[in-house]
This record gives sequence, C-alpha cells and structure tokens, in this order.
Amino acid sequence: MLLLRVFTGLVFIRHGWPKLSNLATWAAAMNTPAWLCFLSAFSMWAGGIALILGVLTPLAALAIAVSMLYAVVLEIKNGFPFIAPDPFQIPEGDYVGPMGVGDPPSWEKAAMYVVMCGVLITAGGGPFSLDLAVVAPKVQAWLG
Repeated sequence: MLLLRVFTGLVFIRHGWPKLSNLATWAAAMNTPAWLCFLSAFSMWAGGIALILGVLTPLAALAIAVSMLYAVVLEIKNGFPFIAPDPFQIPEGDYVGPMGVGDPPSWEKAAMYVVMCGVLITAGGGPFSLDLAVVAPKVQAWLG
C-alpha cells in the first residue's frame, strides 16, 4: 500500500501542479469552466500530497478518482479507443499530435488511475500511513 500510495501521490502532484499554474490555459483547452478545472487540479495536487503522507487516504483517492472518471468520460466522448495502437507499430507520419509525434490518445491511462484510486479508497492507507498512526486511534477513542 505504501508503494501504491507514494507512486500515485507523486503522479498526481505532477499532474495537478501544472494545471493549477496554468489554470486559464487548461480551462480553455478543456472547454470547461475555470472553477471546475481548479477543483480538479487542486484535488490532484492536494490529494497527491495526502496520499504520500497517508492522510485521509480514501477521501484523497476519491477526489482524484472523480477527476479521472471525468477524464475517462471526455476521452470516450471524443471517440478515443480504450487502448491506442502501439506508437512503435504506427507507420511513419501516421500520427502526429499537438506536441509532435507521440502516443496516440486513449482512455487507458485515466481508467488505470481510477482503478488505482479504487484500491486506495477500499483498502485505505495501509500500515505505514498517518491514517493508521493518527486518525484510526482518534476514531477508535471517539467510538468508545
């Protein structure tokens, strides 16, 4: 769980911060209201930090999962396949994206993030988390 939490947290800090730093550009590119893009980017960035620490892991993972589910919906709506063709098997010049030659679009990665967050939502932070060290004892004391 520690490895999954830290890896997922680092990924989403890295995904969220550039979106927060360039919110207007990202909102325009997504054709989505800036306030909604802010909520999504902030959930990625802050959720990533919370995952690394193992603080409120299920809630942090849920916030990220909602953003990733929205990404899946948008990618399906745009007609992207689940798994794109392998870029090494595409004939020269057949795929050039907005930033040059690269991976063809698909919704595989966003769906995988949803699955990763689903594991964290259901399993919690694991034995090496602040949830277990700090939050769980307070909840047990509160429940009596």
